[in-house]
Amino acid sequence: MVKVAASSLRKGAVVDMEGRLYVVLTAENIHPGKGTPVTQLNMRRISDGVKVSERWRTTEQVERAFVDDRDYNFLYEDGEGYHFMNPETYDQVVVPVDVVGDSAPWLTDGMTCVLSLHEGVVIAMELPARVVFEIADTEPSVKGQTASSSYKPATLTNGQRIMVPPYIAAGTRVVILTEDGSYIERAKD
Repeated sequence: MVKVAASSLRKGAVVDMEGRLYVVLTAENIHPGKGTPVTQLNMRRISDGVKVSERWRTTEQVERAFVDDRDYNFLYEDGEGYHFMNPETYDQVVVPVDVVGDSAPWLTDGMTCVLSLHEGVVIAMELPARVVFEIADTEPSVKGQTASSSYKPATLTNGQRIMVPPYIAAGTRVVILTEDGSYIERAKD
């Protein structure tokens, strides 16, 4: 274990508090006009999934647990969870539903994700920043609308609804930001 400043913790980091491991879900550094800056962390206890919220002064030291981050390819999902394979050793691991969380709709066959393992247990998953999906359905564009005026709703092939510019039609492949599910651009393929 190594002590690090609380302000350096980011999403996916693993900390050790009183002998229990917690994975950071959100980290926010708050700098009030008066007083000491603080770091607000929302975390999930790895052993039982309980969510906790902690606040530290940004200069306080926190014990960071070391995890093994490796690339894994997504295979499939079933009742056990989400199955991934290490492309070098062909070892397979099952990632529980609570670890995948709201990232599940963005998983596609063969997608390479970074899994964080601590003592052989998957504790966090990181998707690629951008993914490409096809628009399954959207409203036709209205004449006179410009690209900067407004966005319209569209449904992707994975069932997710997003907002796209008016010139995007059904069948168009688009790039999506996995962090918040927002449209970035048309795919260049």
